[in-house]
Amino acid sequence: MKEKNSIQDIVKVIKKRIFLILSIVVIVSGIVAGINYYLLPDIFQAQTQILVNQKSTSPEGDPWSRNESDLQLIDTYNVIIKSPAILNKVIEELKLDSTSEALSQQITVSNQVNSKVVNIIARDSNEKQAVDLANKTADVFKEEIPKLMNVDNINILSSAKFNENAKPIKPNKILNVAIAGVVSLLLGIGLVFLIEVFDTTIKTEKDIEEISSIPIIGVISPFESEERNRSKKKLQEQRRNVIV
Repeated sequence: MKEKNSIQDIVKVIKKRIFLILSIVVIVSGIVAGINYYLLPDIFQAQTQILVNQKSTSPEGDPWSRNESDLQLIDTYNVIIKSPAILNKVIEELKLDSTSEALSQQITVSNQVNSKVVNIIARDSNEKQAVDLANKTADVFKEEIPKLMNVDNINILSSAKFNENAKPIKPNKILNVAIAGVVSLLLGIGLVFLIEVFDTTIKTEKDIEEISSIPIIGVISPFESEERNRSKKKLQEQRRNVIV
């Protein structure tokens, strides 16, 4: 029974201040929607894959050893791809107004365990620029790695392609607004209960009972002042005179 009363009290508190809760939800969701749709730039992603595959010049070479050698070199290649030696040349050839440090933040290099395929992922607010960055980084790396390490085992497996209908990878506008709506709803409900806890004003007979622990025996109805009664009687007499 107590649990039922508690739930009813919670529902009453929420109903009493539902306008405040909805106002918080609308305001917060509106601000987040405005930021996502009008302030945050769309970010596009393009990916190029390169294959690390040692060319054997000797038929007596051990294939397993060559494979292990390629796999061990991949971690080194991942670092070199994002190094100034590669990125500065990418900037120069694409005529970018950027630095190798800034460009490094736009490029991600990864590969799966025991895989000789390296993924070069580029992100930019312009989709064509993202495609150019991914492809140019792979091309420059393939050209420069024989000079840097005296090896020639890089092949372009797949190049990034431009797609006019591509969708940005972020921001996820709908998801962000939905999260903002849920969070603001919880904040609104929390604020309402906080207000209720700190609101010590007496509004009903029940509040008096809870504070004093004394049952209410009776309630005095509101009464009109003597002056109002006189005014009322005078008005009634005037109406009678008019009727007569």
